[in-house]
Amino acid sequence: MPFTSEKYKTSYFLKKKNEEFLNVFIHGVGLNKDMWSPQINYFNNYNILTYDLIGHGETPLNKTQLNFEDFTKQLLNLINELEIKKINLIGFSLGSLIARHFAANYNDRLNSLVLHGSIYKRSEEQKRVVRNRFELIKTNRPVSKDRALRRWFSDIFIKENKNIYDQIYSILDQNNFDNLLKAYKLFVNYEDDDELLNKISTNTLVSTGQFDVGSTTDMAKNLSKMIKNSEYTEIKNGKHLCNIECASEFNVILETFINKIYDKA
Repeated sequence: MPFTSEKYKTSYFLKKKNEEFLNVFIHGVGLNKDMWSPQINYFNNYNILTYDLIGHGETPLNKTQLNFEDFTKQLLNLINELEIKKINLIGFSLGSLIARHFAANYNDRLNSLVLHGSIYKRSEEQKRVVRNRFELIKTNRPVSKDRALRRWFSDIFIKENKNIYDQIYSILDQNNFDNLLKAYKLFVNYEDDDELLNKISTNTLVSTGQFDVGSTTDMAKNLSKMIKNSEYTEIKNGKHLCNIECASEFNVILETFINKIYDKA
């Protein structure tokens, strides 16, 4: 995979098919650009860009602490180096938080925005649960990885797709531990900023899985209400990694939304 020449040395995958807008996918914490394989395969005739966040996959991390400006500037530098003017931006989980920050600061670079599996206004109990997960990562990584996968996929899917379970487990297993903690800490302590959300003016789709316990349907509905020009959709029977377990429905929903935006462009 190629790397950018600027300071972040971002590892990315680019597929350019035509002169339409580029669809840029941002993965979640602990994962990497490979999580978007079902979308890369489905959107065969679309322009696709996926990349590894700072400290994930093959992209290095050379700071003692991370912030969202780092991730926002990483994406900005990436599309600037590739000379891409405007994009459809799709973010998942931590990636959706990054997408929110990017959209608030660089609306002019977006044709559309998709926020999937995004947290919003976690309750005190939900914050406590996430903090406990963070402590578990520090003390028992094997159990932490297995529990994460069982939150992200249904039991039936895991039983019938052990190869996918093993693939995602392997991605989690290959993380640099210190880098993972820096990124996860940012996610654990995230506080929503409604003023930031009010700055987002691009056409937006907010989605989540019906049974996502970390990024719930209530969160997604309330987030959608906060963003102008936003619509909400729920992926039936999905958990957190809907783009994999419910790939067929996820891809159709995404394609329909993107093409609707194309028609308006």
